[in-house]
Amino acid sequence: MNMKLSASLFAIAALAVVSTSQAEAKGCIKGAVVGGVAGHYAGHHGLLGAAAGCLYGRHQAKEQARQQQSQAPVAGDKM
Repeated sequence: MNMKLSASLFAIAALAVVSTSQAEAKGCIKGAVVGGVAGHYAGHHGLLGAAAGCLYGRHQAKEQARQQQSQAPVAGDKM
């Protein structure tokens, strides 16, 4: 494993640990891993890919949480 990739993975892991929201952390970690690998193979831009993947993953996690929240039944409704 080369040094830049190791440093990028360490930076991603550190950012994931520091993240405050669990939903955001999940999306960020998953997106950062995929984006980092894709960026690495697409021209040695792993860190840039990881950052973009993190942002996209957070967006997807928020959208999924929003959809789940809108599908949840209201407390007063009877089925």
